[in-house]
Amino acid sequence: MTSRKNTRRSTVIATSVVASAALAAVLTAPQWTGGAVDEANADLSAAPGDLVWSDEFDGAAGTAPDPANWNHETGDHGWGNHELQNYTDSRANSALDGQGNLVITARQEADGSYTSARITTQNKVEHAFGRIEARIKIPTGQGVWPAFWMLGADFPQTPWPDSGEIDIMENVGHEPGTVRGPVRGTGYFGGGGIGASHHHPTGGAFTDDFHVYAVDWSPGSITWSVDGVPFNTLTAADVGGNPWVYDQSFFMILNVAVGGEWPGYPDGSTRFPQEMVIDYVRVYQN
Repeated sequence: MTSRKNTRRSTVIATSVVASAALAAVLTAPQWTGGAVDEANADLSAAPGDLVWSDEFDGAAGTAPDPANWNHETGDHGWGNHELQNYTDSRANSALDGQGNLVITARQEADGSYTSARITTQNKVEHAFGRIEARIKIPTGQGVWPAFWMLGADFPQTPWPDSGEIDIMENVGHEPGTVRGPVRGTGYFGGGGIGASHHHPTGGAFTDDFHVYAVDWSPGSITWSVDGVPFNTLTAADVGGNPWVYDQSFFMILNVAVGGEWPGYPDGSTRFPQEMVIDYVRVYQN
């Protein structure tokens, strides 16, 4: 567990914007069938350098995330994984809480349907290399699927998975003590993503408190960490002779999905609403 800093830092330098078309309507969402963490191959995370961009989510309660940074993707078309949620741009599903957090809320509506939010920085904040991190309290429950991840900035001109996908953190709600960090690219996508899982160091649940989820990213190498503790490193040598598609700019995504082929679907044990609370998202230049 990490302590929240007393003094928040605001955005200091806007990143370059790489022009690309709007997201395609259907995108295969993060999935996981990878193996256990390989601690022996985990590099130490480099100390972060200069903060080059951040969103600290300081603002009045009930307001939208900053539209200069974030887009809302909307729709209820399954998102390539037979998910149940309708992503909306409603403040009922994504809003600042007035205490320095963004809250993404998955809800079950009166008619039994589900709503949630998915926001991206495409065409607004796109970055290559450095440390990308967010301090997040994740939701829980069977069929609840929070994620903090990235797609290559040339998507959709370069289609998924050739554009590349880096999942900084994903969790399936029926496994509250485990988070995962795979990549997907040409030749290793869907259930064949390459990565590792990380288990709560005390056997507890990541859902119980805020944690910092990060990647330290350099040409030819990505290291994942939770609360500053690295748990896996992948290099260009680890993708089975397939293209390493990560030496380019990516944009960030925050979302909470409901259901889908991998996490399964809500059942009688699942309680709604479920909230993913994001304290900040920051980009450091290592």
